[in-house]
Amino acid sequence: MRPLTEAETRAVFEKLGKYIGENIQLLVDRPDGTYCFRLHRDRVYYLSEKLLKLAASVPRESLVAAGSCFGKFTKSQKFRLSVTALDFLAPYAKVGHGPERPRAGPAAPLSAAPLSQYKVWVKPGSEQSFLYGNHVLKSGLGRVTESTAQYQGVVVYSMADVPLGFGVAAKSTQECRKVDPLAIVVFHQADVGEYVRNEDTLT
Repeated sequence: MRPLTEAETRAVFEKLGKYIGENIQLLVDRPDGTYCFRLHRDRVYYLSEKLLKLAASVPRESLVAAGSCFGKFTKSQKFRLSVTALDFLAPYAKVGHGPERPRAGPAAPLSAAPLSQYKVWVKPGSEQSFLYGNHVLKSGLGRVTESTAQYQGVVVYSMADVPLGFGVAAKSTQECRKVDPLAIVVFHQADVGEYVRNEDTLT
């Protein structure tokens, strides 16, 4: 387990920045201690400095994992986020500049709406499809954060506000209103169904 190189750190932070923006700093400087990112067998782990010191006493070949896996580097050195990072992405989801409102029906008054985060809610009938690794179609879109831009990283929720995974907006909020029901509106990146589908390889 070693610190990330400058290029690796840039790749990880650029990916995280698509979802949580400048809140990356909140992941490192936490009130309960200092946390860091470390690389082990091509996987990036997020852990406290206290846990890091304990992990240092374990031989590298014997260490399976330490902390929470945020993702891994591919053979081409591209960083891919893992669903195991979802519990950290959801609370720090990047703040946008508009109100959240349902896809259909009148918008809530601006004064009554809080600052929104870049989120997408899927309809109950489309949850299973997303949890099997499929993209979100317009027909399965329940709500979307106002002012979401195309290719913006989004956290995907059920209509009951349960985080299901994350992805990339294939269409902007404005485009979502006009596209065909079978058009893809969110590209799938990761979902909690991977805990079952990839149980043997997920760390």
